[in-house]
Amino acid sequence: MIRYKKDTDNIVTLTLDMGGRSVNVINHEIAEAFVPVIEHLKGEKEKGLLRGVIITSAKKSFLAGGDLEYLYRPGSPEEIFHFAEKLKGILRDLERPGIPVVAAINGAALGTGFELALACHHRIALSGPKVWLGFPEVQLGLIPGSGGIVRLMWLMGIEKTWPILSSGRRYTPQEALQAGLVDELASSPREMLDKARAWLLQNKEGRRPWDRANCSIPGGTARSHTVATHIQMLAAMLARQTQNNYPALQAILSILAEGSRVDFDTASRIESRYYTGLLRSQACNNMIKAFWVDYNFIKEGGNRPKGFGKFRPRKVGVIGAGRMGSGIALACLSHGLSVVLKDVSKPIAERGREYVRQRLEEWVAEGRKTKTEGEDMLRRIHTTESSREFEECDLVIEAVFENRMVKQKVMREAEEFTDDYSLFASNTISIPITKLAEASLRPENYVGLHFFPPAEEVPLVEIVRGAKTSDETVARAFDFVRAIRKTPIVVKDDWGFFAARVQNTYILEGITMLQEGYPPALIENLGRQAGMPLGALALADSLGLNMVLRYENQAAEHYGAKYVQHPAVSVLKTMLEELQRPGQQKRAGFYDYEGDTRLALWPGLEAHFPPAIEHYEQKGLVNRFLFAQVLEAVWCMQEKVIHSVAAANLGSIYGWGFPAFKGGVIQFIHDFGADAFMEECKKLEEQYGQRFKAPRLLSKLEPEKIA
Repeated sequence: MIRYKKDTDNIVTLTLDMGGRSVNVINHEIAEAFVPVIEHLKGEKEKGLLRGVIITSAKKSFLAGGDLEYLYRPGSPEEIFHFAEKLKGILRDLERPGIPVVAAINGAALGTGFELALACHHRIALSGPKVWLGFPEVQLGLIPGSGGIVRLMWLMGIEKTWPILSSGRRYTPQEALQAGLVDELASSPREMLDKARAWLLQNKEGRRPWDRANCSIPGGTARSHTVATHIQMLAAMLARQTQNNYPALQAILSILAEGSRVDFDTASRIESRYYTGLLRSQACNNMIKAFWVDYNFIKEGGNRPKGFGKFRPRKVGVIGAGRMGSGIALACLSHGLSVVLKDVSKPIAERGREYVRQRLEEWVAEGRKTKTEGEDMLRRIHTTESSREFEECDLVIEAVFENRMVKQKVMREAEEFTDDYSLFASNTISIPITKLAEASLRPENYVGLHFFPPAEEVPLVEIVRGAKTSDETVARAFDFVRAIRKTPIVVKDDWGFFAARVQNTYILEGITMLQEGYPPALIENLGRQAGMPLGALALADSLGLNMVLRYENQAAEHYGAKYVQHPAVSVLKTMLEELQRPGQQKRAGFYDYEGDTRLALWPGLEAHFPPAIEHYEQKGLVNRFLFAQVLEAVWCMQEKVIHSVAAANLGSIYGWGFPAFKGGVIQFIHDFGADAFMEECKKLEEQYGQRFKAPRLLSKLEPEKIA
């Protein structure tokens, strides 16, 4: 697990190599393995037989972080606190004055892995495309728990530490060097180890700033009025942005504020206490469930049809050089694929290439890509007005105007030049794949690939299976989505598919509240307090009120005589037909606009939908927003629109921004409590009608077992 090697200069190299794992992780096993190694190093140091220590890895990564399977089922608070303090003790022994230690970071060092690197006196990172550094824990509802927050604060100061920890950003080696997270870069493993030895031979003693008598935290502590004011500003900003729904962010800020006022070891214990409380919290449990358990279920092919070899696309055709098509092209280019971008004319196709170029310039400026990588990506995009250019494409995706005839026309043109094995995909958001495939020469190769705007950023793609779409096509579509590092969810070719269908319930509930007499500003604020990224009315404008109504009309067609018209329909018709305010695209909807910028709620709303309710129960209204979505998601599972808890949870978080701290639409039921959820459904159904009726599936199964 930890290989020990000592050279003639009395430099010890510790090589991490956990058995039975593809990566090294921190758990109780490696913690136990470190104890005798540290004791031996202490003995060597006392005898004067130790010049320095290098820590590196035998894996392709350095240390991937904490063992989330281990953390997902934590024990008592005492056990968690003891484990955190034990790891801190190991790292503390490693860095104590006397013998310098170098981290030779040969691969990804994330989370606890980077905490180990921070506990070393010097850090040298291998410069490579798969080397990532940083603290992504906050994206899982966690915080660094092995001294990382306190060490980073002492090294960089509160002001620089906060954005590194709160963003959860992964840094490239070049970015990490620029940010001060590492000290040197190396171009090869040999150079990295040579640099590590050279540094150790030049530095006879390692002593951290917090172990030096005259050192202090850069920029000051929370005892300073300036720093205290800055922390207050960050707290206010955090409350505004997250409605204080993410306890990990609040814990980080509290540790920085409290830990800066005390000595290093006391601050580390404060960190352990917050870490313990957080790991026991439901929000943390929900986020680990979604972003680790559910994510890995999908990543490992949980919903991929079995029995088909892995599809490795090389060249992708994209029809439509608008914002969506250009975004899809950029997503493909970002992961090594070549792209043929087609539109009705070469100049229009070139506009798409220009969009890609501009986005790449932004990424280079932000450090997300190097200039060389950007230039290489631009060389791999070819623009055209001819479908003949698709001859060598493994997959062609159309992202043209939402019109059935237009989509079928471009499909037929492309199919003339692709071989029998090529896939054809539509990015439609509302037209059934089965109907589009009627005009296809090879309907078994036709599939829906629904990207979400902006396509280069949003990590979700819905794979829509038409009536004649083959299992092999679904499997290959799944592999393509994974190849561009996005999360695929397989859905049935039904009205609204999954994401749009469930998202629409949130929008409709907000519009219904407007009709009932709730002030529009209250509706929007409560939506955000529930954890949604936008208020329901703002989201309606963004999607377009015509589209919101179209989905509801599709529901009416689908359910026939069983359909009960949603009370929001009358408001939608008033906005569209009488008031001519269809949404953001026409710069007139529930909000006023200046260009593409949403300004404020339209003052005319109060005249047409006058506020009539002064007293309200906030929790009840928030529940309406969330329950409407959760119940529709369960209906989707009951109707086999979506096929797994994992797909429903991640589809809801990535697809339209369902609160991540709730773990997704199905995990919400477990979070709320199954019995309490059913009771609340009954109350809402009695008060607001059939749309809150619990599906049969809920009464049969425990929420966490729904599949």
